Amino acid sequence: MKMLRQRIKSFGFAFRGIFDLFRTETNARIHAAAAVFTTAAGFYFSISVTEWCLCVFAISSVLAAEAMNTGLEHLTDLVSPEYHVLAGKAKDAAAAAVLLTAAGAAIVGVLIFLPKILLIFT
Repeated sequence: MKMLRQRIKSFGFAFRGIFDLFRTETNARIHAAAAVFTTAAGFYFSISVTEWCLCVFAISSVLAAEAMNTGLEHLTDLVSPEYHVLAGKAKDAAAAAVLLTAAGAAIVGVLIFLPKILLIFT
């Protein structure tokens, strides 16, 4: 029973992290808006199960990268409150990971949705 309570508690911590992420991070809210737009487009264009899988993976990857970036920024600020070149490099690398993940997700979106959009105009 103790293990079950610990698991439930750990989910609570995770959900608190998610709520905090969207409450405090503008970029997370932008990514969430893109996810809503992508989901709506997926329903509109009746994308296939495979395309849904790719979209879900792309969306969850970007949001996870954003969460990890935020966590690393918080931790870096804790251990290095004053500016340090290595702290800056750590933050820059984490931000780069988000950018690369978002670029990959955008490419997935273009590959899935652009042909469907072009069909509307032809």
